[in-house]
Amino acid sequence: MNRALIFAGGTGQRMGDSSVPKQFLLAYSKPIIVHTIEHFERCSQIDGIVVVCLENYIDYMLRLKEEYGLTKIVSVVPGGPTGQASIFNGLKELVRLYGADNDDIVLVHDGVRPLIDEKLIADNIACVQANGNSVTVANAAETVVLLGGDVVDKVMDRKFCRLAKAPQCFYLKDIYAAHLKAAAEGIDDFIDSAVLMQHYGAKIHTVNCSAINLKITTPTDYYLFKAILDARESEQIKLL
Repeated sequence: MNRALIFAGGTGQRMGDSSVPKQFLLAYSKPIIVHTIEHFERCSQIDGIVVVCLENYIDYMLRLKEEYGLTKIVSVVPGGPTGQASIFNGLKELVRLYGADNDDIVLVHDGVRPLIDEKLIADNIACVQANGNSVTVANAAETVVLLGGDVVDKVMDRKFCRLAKAPQCFYLKDIYAAHLKAAAEGIDDFIDSAVLMQHYGAKIHTVNCSAINLKITTPTDYYLFKAILDARESEQIKLL
């Protein structure tokens, strides 16, 4: 079985003066997190969804589940003080519901990354089945440099550079075991699941996506997302 873990525990401090966490901002009269979850809801390969959410927004998330018919959501749990802790909370809930002694796949995805599609979900699942894990990446469109202090130390060859995106996908038993190790060792600052898995010896495999797989973190990201939705809506109108 394939499960999605959607984590949306952030407060959106980089979004500026918004009084609403970024995942609940509206775009086309629909919260961003709903735009995101609907891709997993519609995907026939996804069997269940756990949402990790700010604790004081759990009731609201449950109302959104009913309002938008997100029937695959099986549980909404509170986040933790870090992204790693929030993902661990979601994994613990998946293990509580389904166990960790099977070949279930979990797709870990940002609640504020709504510009994906069913093909990307399917490609990630296929990569896990073939290689044991999968991390979504996009080509680097600009040159990447490494700094030594405040000067450029090295200019990277762009053809070897990728931007890490999401979903990041693993066998549930593997990512859960890695989180247990991190908790036992008191390590709580891994930047994402791929780095955590690599730390514990996994060879990470990739699936490519387009550059528009945005994580909506800043006002600029939000306006880009709305512009893309506007463009898609205009295209639909032209096709009618």
